Amino acid sequence: MGSKTGVDLKDTAFGYTLSIINGKYKMIILYWLAEYEVLRFNELKRRIGNISFKTLSSTLKQLESDNLIVRIEYPQIPPKVEYQLSERGKSLIPILDTICRWGQKNRI
Repeated sequence: MGSKTGVDLKDTAFGYTLSIINGKYKMIILYWLAEYEVLRFNELKRRIGNISFKTLSSTLKQLESDNLIVRIEYPQIPPKVEYQLSERGKSLIPILDTICRWGQKNRI
């Protein structure tokens, strides 16, 4: 169903951006990767707190699929996997910073 203008939100740049960052944990993961640059799976899980292994794994795969993060796997035993922001993911950080500043200014 379209809006009064006949344009669906999903067909706009705003709608596209929301579809990329929409999700309970995506912006939190991006935040932690921006803060620490490189984190392993368990480090991310510890920082986020109440998130299941399955949800974290699924969310990381979505972020990787959207080219917002890079997964680096080291061929060793036990396996070592690290995550970091891609260049595309880094380009979102100024937006997240703006959201944080807004929150600081408008917190009630």
